[in-house]
Amino acid sequence: MFVPIFVEVSVRAFSRVVATSVLAVSLPLLAPVAAAQQVHRLDDGLARTPPMGWNSWNKFGCDVNESLIKGIADAMVTSGMRDAGYRYIVIDDCWQVYRDTSGTIVADPQRFPDGMKALADYVHSKGLKFGLYTDAGTNTCQGRPGTLHHEQQDARTYAAWGVDYVKEDWCNSRGLSAPTQYRLFHEALVATGRPIVLSICEWGSNAPWNWGPGIGHLWRTTGDIEDTWTSMLRNADLDAMHQAVAGPGGWNDPDMLEVGNGGMTDEEYRAHFSLWAILAAPLIAGNDLRTMSAATRDLLTNREVIAVDQDSLGVQGWLAEQVKPGEQVWVKPLADGAKAVLLLNRGDSTAEIRADWSAIGLAPRARARVRDLWAHANRGAFTGGYAAPVPSHAVVMVTVKAD
Repeated sequence: MFVPIFVEVSVRAFSRVVATSVLAVSLPLLAPVAAAQQVHRLDDGLARTPPMGWNSWNKFGCDVNESLIKGIADAMVTSGMRDAGYRYIVIDDCWQVYRDTSGTIVADPQRFPDGMKALADYVHSKGLKFGLYTDAGTNTCQGRPGTLHHEQQDARTYAAWGVDYVKEDWCNSRGLSAPTQYRLFHEALVATGRPIVLSICEWGSNAPWNWGPGIGHLWRTTGDIEDTWTSMLRNADLDAMHQAVAGPGGWNDPDMLEVGNGGMTDEEYRAHFSLWAILAAPLIAGNDLRTMSAATRDLLTNREVIAVDQDSLGVQGWLAEQVKPGEQVWVKPLADGAKAVLLLNRGDSTAEIRADWSAIGLAPRARARVRDLWAHANRGAFTGGYAAPVPSHAVVMVTVKAD
């Protein structure tokens, strides 16, 4: 049996044509424009709200194995994350080693001795769903076999293993058409008869917001996120530019969460999580769930903030007002008629930020009730607007509902 030797260097940083080489310094105010553009998203019952789950890449890279994934599945249950809405356990790159003589993809027998079907069964036994990574090109970003020319075969294999979610990357794809290749794989997944979420991961390089709806259930709008305040804001700003196309069945994806990985403060992670919720982004955790702090657990399981992300109206929020440089008001309408409002301080010192009712779509003199979603406290009724002190690199997140 042929077992290749892999040099596991991270080619992601320099093999991708990243669409985010220039930081979004001045994001224009974004109005709700979805009604002006007809978008045909998938209507197959999947991803009616943004997918929630966990992916191995941000924390573990290629260091994945059966024991890790079982431990993460266990921790997703015991931490309360499953009960808070997280469902998908997704193994990213490096699980596969070669194709056998029939062309079937083979999981690394040393790292996954019981095979992917048994591992999927274990994940399913926990009330969770199982996901895998592949690549549309000849090879994955880490040099493992890609799915090019094996789309139907791989789709059938994944379905037989019990896969519920596939993330398809875009490395080693020179000369290929992204819309063509992703549609081909989408159709192959559909043909299996198994409900499988398709995550399009081509980093916004080919304007997936123009063709991703109708092919995938989520599509990356940005390059890879890094565990820094600047990278997180860059991805949020770029994702916000495509508000019109998101909705039930298909979502803009500013990349996975870095919450708990150590590169930002707890306040910055709270801002990160809040922005993803306002943006109706997939909430895919990327930390070690087995060892996370209580602060990280409480952040990831804040049900009031999660409810904003998962709201059934399915509208992606937008930047409503730039009060001063670095002082922003974001808004997301909710199904019950309320508005989720985020006061974001991107600056270096505490600032009082005010959301005027007229900026968030309420009558200027309306009386509205305000609830703080991180403090879990009602703040009272206010007329004309609401203001709060916001520390540097932090947020205040509220819901506002007119009487």
